[in-house]
Amino acid sequence: MSVPVISALLIGSLAAGWVDAVVCGGGLILIPLMLILNPGMSTAQALGVNKVAAIAGTASSAAVLVRKVPSATRALRYVPLALVGSVAGALVASSVDRQIMRPVIIVLLVAVGLFILLRPSFGRGGAPSAARPRARALPGLTALVAAVSVYDGAFGPGTGLFLILGVTGLVGGDFITAAAWAKVLNVSTNLGALVTFAVQGEVLWLLGLGLAVTNVIGAQVGARMVLGRGVGFVRAAILVVVVVMAVKLAYDQVVGAG
Repeated sequence: MSVPVISALLIGSLAAGWVDAVVCGGGLILIPLMLILNPGMSTAQALGVNKVAAIAGTASSAAVLVRKVPSATRALRYVPLALVGSVAGALVASSVDRQIMRPVIIVLLVAVGLFILLRPSFGRGGAPSAARPRARALPGLTALVAAVSVYDGAFGPGTGLFLILGVTGLVGGDFITAAAWAKVLNVSTNLGALVTFAVQGEVLWLLGLGLAVTNVIGAQVGARMVLGRGVGFVRAAILVVVVVMAVKLAYDQVVGAG
């Protein structure tokens, strides 16, 4: 692998770490970049390398956000479920028909974008809903973590975004609180998928560890921007990522990308 290619991947991983810390979705940058710059790399190898970088960056940003949002440590109770779900998803990844999955996710993303756009108060704060106290939210959170973790292992795009929105709706509070919860859970889903890819021999460890370094740097910058700029910044970032993801998945659907 040439120096220019390695340099481009390091910069791409830096950008992916920043995006992932702000609103998740860093894999949308790093995975296509790896496949474009390394034509001989398989999709599974790109996913495996991305998980190495992503788990480092996500854990790094989670540490920053949890210090600001201590309640996010409650998400740790769902870690075993997230691990099992992501392993299960990764094991069936090869049998997932992406031509069917993409249109479903595109519709969900458009619905999410419209909901956030038309509900400016959503994710801006407030106590958990009196109509849905925390105890009653537990079954919903369990179902959310189970579904999203399997999705992350099998398909992936938008995992953190769906966690942020789901936690906001179920627990209440603002997007920053939900982002802290999402980071804790996303570390677990990344780890489960990474273990599965490693067992299958699909992880290029040297490349992954190198990209992890710059991913952590980007994640640290992004996490601090989230805390410094507040909910409005996160809300705007979510809308941008929704549009970018929907366009990217629509393009992949049209050209028939794996």
